[in-house]
Amino acid sequence: MLKSTKQSNQVANYDAIVIGAGFSGLYTLHRLREAGFSVRVFEAGEGVGGTWYWNRYPGARCDSESIYYNYTFSEELYKEWTWTSRYPEQPEILSYLNFVATKFDLRRDIQFKTRVTAAHYNEENNKWHVYLNDGTSVSAKYFITGVGCLSASNVPNFKGINHFKGEWYHTGHWPHEKVDFKGKRVGIIGTGSTGVQAIPVIAQEAEHLTVFQRTPQYCAPARNHPYDPEYIRQAKENFSEIKRQMRESQGGQPVIPSTKSALEVSPEERKRVYEEAWEKGGLGLFTAYYDVTINEAANETVAEFVRTKIREIVKDPKVSQNLLPSYFYGTKRPIIDTNYYETYNRENVTLVDVKKAAIEEITPQGLRTTEAEYELDTIVFATGYDGMTGPLLKIDIRGKDGVSLKEKWAGGAQTRTYLGIANAGFPNMFMITGPESPSVLSNMPVSIEQHVEWISDCIEYMREHGLETIEANVEAEEAWSKHCREVAESTLFTKTDSWYTGANIPGKPRGFLIYLGGVGAYRQKCTEIAENGYEGFALMTSFKTISL
Repeated sequence: MLKSTKQSNQVANYDAIVIGAGFSGLYTLHRLREAGFSVRVFEAGEGVGGTWYWNRYPGARCDSESIYYNYTFSEELYKEWTWTSRYPEQPEILSYLNFVATKFDLRRDIQFKTRVTAAHYNEENNKWHVYLNDGTSVSAKYFITGVGCLSASNVPNFKGINHFKGEWYHTGHWPHEKVDFKGKRVGIIGTGSTGVQAIPVIAQEAEHLTVFQRTPQYCAPARNHPYDPEYIRQAKENFSEIKRQMRESQGGQPVIPSTKSALEVSPEERKRVYEEAWEKGGLGLFTAYYDVTINEAANETVAEFVRTKIREIVKDPKVSQNLLPSYFYGTKRPIIDTNYYETYNRENVTLVDVKKAAIEEITPQGLRTTEAEYELDTIVFATGYDGMTGPLLKIDIRGKDGVSLKEKWAGGAQTRTYLGIANAGFPNMFMITGPESPSVLSNMPVSIEQHVEWISDCIEYMREHGLETIEANVEAEEAWSKHCREVAESTLFTKTDSWYTGANIPGKPRGFLIYLGGVGAYRQKCTEIAENGYEGFALMTSFKTISL
């Protein structure tokens, strides 16, 4: 095992370097350190939390239920922490991750306020050389990315943005201090999940809120509520069973999948099921029938149900009409909300359809569309992220022969991985919840834990067998990518432009980079590959390569 060294004539060297101190980086550090490896984590923020360190916008809340949105690698940890409500808010999630960092003494191996700018593989010594924004560099045998799927903020390059005299913010990089909207004319651009969470909260404080909407969304009420102590006690008592169910499930939560088609029941029965899901709150509409995301007619039943709810809730018929979505339900990120549609009944809220009247520029006094000008004191960009590949491509990652990840993934059809964990041409590099893994269409902590444990087991296997490098085979990578595409094409997801496909980023190649086969099936596949001696990988000793 290589120990870290700091000498005047050489860079610090570790067994593993990890980018990011969110859910992924914290568990990777703990797991590898417990196995006896030297690890260094680099984090751009001033504290732990990853996505939850940066996303502090009003209303920021997780859409996975809190008793499932946490680590399960430690039963002791699970029982020591108690969530306050069904859907945790950002401050509580950040507190949880700080609690984890303290419990396992993780901060001593994390370098904060440090951004990784580049990582280059050196074939002569089989090391990754990692370059930092302070001008220094470090090296390691293993390079692990825990950058998250949604950490590269997308700030549109609107004409005139630098001349705006007010203040503007992106929800992904929100100030740590409270932003005061009282008495302000606020404009918010974007009505995805972030916008849906922020809009009702800002509307309660601002003098006037103008919402600039490109695509109306299907939203279902969260029905958030404080947890009953007895419910928490039962969850902690059933830890082992909850953990098993989450890991074997489709989406990482212990939801029993429906075996019924939306088309095989009567309209009355279907409406009853949808009404129950709506009243219960959460993502129940998404899982009410098994064919909602694969059959257009089945999908239309739930889509029209939500559109009917919008018409009932929003009083102004013109506003209501502009809020009606038309894409396939669930093929953009399913959204749960608190009083989102109700907010459009407020007198201080205006909805602007920017598909009908596009934004031309940001002016010194506000914003101008093709039809009108809006005077604003504050602009909020809820314009999302360059998802999946964006966080990785922000870093200059170069593998064998100096080929960059950006070059390898040039063109949508070329964005391919093996299991969403590894890349051909990039030895000893591992991605946590990378492209072509279940990632964002799963309960993230469950997928993160599975990846971290698989990667850690792999690195221990390498040590035990005296192996120097592990690298995905091109053939295995191509076969996995083909499988991912085939699974996606059997659904309605590929028929909708969304950030899932990269459609929110101008010029980004289109491709559906999420594995839709389910968390349980994916885990089983990864386990089988490891049990078969890491089938599909080339493993190299100091003398020869072993291809499996």
